[in-house]
Amino acid sequence: MSEACIHVEDLEAAINWWRERSPSPDGVQAGPEVEALAEAYARLALQRGTVLNAQDLGAQALAAWLAWYETTPDSPCIAICSTAQGDPACKGCGRSFEEVQDWPGMSPMAKRAVWLRIRAEGTAWRFNRYAERSGR
Repeated sequence: MSEACIHVEDLEAAINWWRERSPSPDGVQAGPEVEALAEAYARLALQRGTVLNAQDLGAQALAAWLAWYETTPDSPCIAICSTAQGDPACKGCGRSFEEVQDWPGMSPMAKRAVWLRIRAEGTAWRFNRYAERSGR
């Protein structure tokens, strides 16, 4: 997945977050953030895709996605870093040495791509052995 892409799972999560945060006043009309994100989601569905280039989002949809993103945990770190011991991927969080080093400068989309990958792999201790540390 490209660094500037947004995955369908994140679009769904952002839509649901906005639906809870700004429920429809009449039960029919969605709020502007939900409408903007839903339009992007619909384009993905029509293309049968799973990722959308962030540049293809309108300004309102990108702002809505970024507002949701700000509510997510920034780092998958659980304070058990094995890359410091020379492991190519951290046993605690699942990130590569380069991802750990580059994390502060990564874009929100790049960080979410890493989150999606490590969650799909499910091998990091944050998902099994030390799940209680992850606060999920």
